Amino acid sequence: MTAMPPKAILRLDGVSKSFGGVRALRDVSIGVAQDRIVGVIGPNGAGKTTLFNVITGAHRPDAGDVTFANRPITRWPAYRIVRAGVARTFQNIRLFGSMTVWEHLIVSQRHGGSPLRKMLPGRFADREAWGRAEDALTFFGLEKYRTALARTLPYGIQRKVEMARALTAGPKLLLLDEPVAGMNRDEADDLRALLLRLSARGLSILLIEHDMAFVMNLCHELYVLDFGALIAAGPPSEIRTNPAVLDAYLGSETAC
Repeated sequence: MTAMPPKAILRLDGVSKSFGGVRALRDVSIGVAQDRIVGVIGPNGAGKTTLFNVITGAHRPDAGDVTFANRPITRWPAYRIVRAGVARTFQNIRLFGSMTVWEHLIVSQRHGGSPLRKMLPGRFADREAWGRAEDALTFFGLEKYRTALARTLPYGIQRKVEMARALTAGPKLLLLDEPVAGMNRDEADDLRALLLRLSARGLSILLIEHDMAFVMNLCHELYVLDFGALIAAGPPSEIRTNPAVLDAYLGSETAC
């Protein structure tokens, strides 16, 4: 397996997590280096989402350590991890149907006062928050959806709004849980280009995805989980031919 990155912004060392008699993670160690795109793949039930929940403080591990930006965050509450620079999206879209795209990008940010008041133009506006929201809106090509209610948006656009919302927090590490689920190939290719641009800006990205064509053409490194254990790690060129991975997950897939 690939060695732990020497300057990893995120490290998990020997992390284990059980729920009753089910061992969701078994002594898992992974690392994400600065400005790299790293994928976590594996069959359903392999422990991928539990891994994200441990990183973001939704679950505390039974054993092992999580380090972010050289600080131990294993027992930090979720809000503190977010403030330190970790943002995430979820497998199931979590937008507020009656809020506009612009409102999502504003209220997701930290403010010195009422976030609703900061949405107002003029002297009450938080100009830094507005600037971050405008940047995210432009970056993801969402300008024409600014005033659209979330519930009226196509599925692929809702996915982009979730990512734009996460980006407005100014994260150092972005966690994406199945970002292209439900997208067509053109939408997935467009998102791939956007994520590569974010990586080039210095953002580190850790993602879970089942679309192997997307993963193999995007990620710098891959970690493969099966029944909560890490069975392989390395660049896509190695993972796609790894016998253990072929047996546990990829099989005869030709998409990769």
